[in-house]
Amino acid sequence: MQFPQIRMQSQMALIGINTTQGQQTIEQPKAQLSIQQPKADVQIDRRPPKLDIDQSQAWSDMGLYGPIEAAERNAQEGKQAWLQSLAKESQEGDQLMKIENGGNAIASIGKNNAYEPMKEFNVGWIPSHFAVKTSYEPGEINIRVQRNEPIINAQTQSPIINYQRGDIEIYLRQQNELQIDVEI
Repeated sequence: MQFPQIRMQSQMALIGINTTQGQQTIEQPKAQLSIQQPKADVQIDRRPPKLDIDQSQAWSDMGLYGPIEAAERNAQEGKQAWLQSLAKESQEGDQLMKIENGGNAIASIGKNNAYEPMKEFNVGWIPSHFAVKTSYEPGEINIRVQRNEPIINAQTQSPIINYQRGDIEIYLRQQNELQIDVEI
């Protein structure tokens, strides 16, 4: 005897998934920055040095005088020469006045006036030691500097963030099925 047979055939349901990726972009704008550096304040106080050179003694030692001193010296020397000449002429007059005493006064006076006296020669333009006097007063410099801080202005920028959501789609790709057959 034959028994009826049941045949079952099944098919599983299948699902499908479609995904769309999410997208994210981030941009960071640069910060706005401004920097200013004010100049430093500088003050300089200065007293210049002073150098005094007095060479009047050296010029005087070399026979070079200023106009006032030269006039005074020439006047003094002229007066002295006039007095010496006056004394000499007075002495010669006295000798001539006493000519009767003998002694040949005219020949003696002529002999004295015939020859000029020997002149002395010496180097006269060398000044004496320490004839040039100097004095020096050093100068002074005072520098004051006041530095100024930089002025910095920074403005930050927030990041720009764009986000696009992803998506998931779930669907039935294959329908489930059950088939039952009876065979005799």
